[in-house]
Amino acid sequence: MAIVRDAGSLQTIQVTLEAQGMQVLAAGDAEEGWDLIRRSHADAILVEAEVANGTGLLDRIADWDPGAQVLLLTDRYTAESAVEGIRHGACDCLSQPLSAETLGRRVGAVLHEARLRRETLELDGRLLESFRFHGMVGRSPQMLETFARIRRVAPHYRIAMISGATGTGKELVAHALHELSPVAARRFAVCNCSAIVETLFESELFGHVKGAFTGAAQDRTGLFEYAQGGTVFLDEIADMPLSTQSKLLRVVQNQELQRVGSPEVRKVDVRVIAATNRDMRALVAENLFREDLYYRLTMVELKLPRLAERKEDLPLLERHFVERFAHSYGKRIGGIARRAQAVLSRHSWPGNVREVENVLGHACMMADSEFIDVRDLPDYLQTGIPVAAANEPELMPLADLERRYTQHVLERVGGNKLHAAQVLGISRATLYRILRDGSSVAGGPLVDFLGRTAAGARLRIQ
Repeated sequence: MAIVRDAGSLQTIQVTLEAQGMQVLAAGDAEEGWDLIRRSHADAILVEAEVANGTGLLDRIADWDPGAQVLLLTDRYTAESAVEGIRHGACDCLSQPLSAETLGRRVGAVLHEARLRRETLELDGRLLESFRFHGMVGRSPQMLETFARIRRVAPHYRIAMISGATGTGKELVAHALHELSPVAARRFAVCNCSAIVETLFESELFGHVKGAFTGAAQDRTGLFEYAQGGTVFLDEIADMPLSTQSKLLRVVQNQELQRVGSPEVRKVDVRVIAATNRDMRALVAENLFREDLYYRLTMVELKLPRLAERKEDLPLLERHFVERFAHSYGKRIGGIARRAQAVLSRHSWPGNVREVENVLGHACMMADSEFIDVRDLPDYLQTGIPVAAANEPELMPLADLERRYTQHVLERVGGNKLHAAQVLGISRATLYRILRDGSSVAGGPLVDFLGRTAAGARLRIQ
């Protein structure tokens, strides 16, 4: 499509491009061109800069179709005007007069890029099917090795440990182990250890009898008996109290348990999968987790990489979540605009795959065109998050610095403690401890904070 005021120049452009096998729609002003754009979805749009200036046409095109390939034509070319045009959505700026050869070559290159983009989207779709694995997506060496280990382990394991930062997909791995195991048809029971009050742990896992404690009005089946013959998934196992760990050890060693308040020993036949985002060896060294239970649980251990360690998986993850949410919301979303992709590729993804899921769920909900654009992304991705505001921060104890950064993250996520804990890579219980008394977590948010501190913002620890 060509939008040029001068009828002679417009006709020359049309004849030149049609002679090279291109179909050209012509318009002599911004409104006529805008009407054609909305009706045609052209692969390339030639716009005279003087037509675009003052009409907001480039912004309207970018809003309507962020994937549009727009070339500006101008007879008053400057580097500043070219940069300004590209900032408003143009992909190139051509200085007039143009020879027929130059015009055909530059437009042909844009059409070739558009064709490659369509083919890439189709290829990504086929690749996505090839690299999906029980709800997970990955083609990086780390994830392909993880998928292979799951296949090898699933038929045989009785106990397994999954370790990795928050948001890396530990529960999906647990589901995959169960679904590929011989007990796939039986129950998969989940316990989030960070969400249970310490005094109720034993009752939740092992059950209780009537009268065992105040409020125990009747017998209750615990999670292990409920999952008889199937799988129990203990998420955030590091938050389990030491008193409960000793009873769990008996279950995983002997497949025996006692309900709270009962002397009767009951046999159970369950597979146990534990998961953690903590350094379990450090907890064992600090006597915060039983060493014998740790070695029992880690007979088979699967370690999941952070998304930052497998950035080559990001395009497939983006496609996966866009497809999923577009279907869920009933929208036709063909992909992500180039400038939005650039924003996503620069982000460090501290929340890992779960953050990608949340970002694209938000973007698909906000999108009102066939492509997700920067304006559809959450505010913190559009504006960036300043990590450090001063060149010479005051010296302070590590615990105080950790508490301040935790409060900073909490403020950035609007006070949502669950979201803050996910971003920091800690449990909610640990978040509450830091906010209450500043107790430090080995390898916790402070370490990540120091690693992400922007260049020029120096933290001195003496």
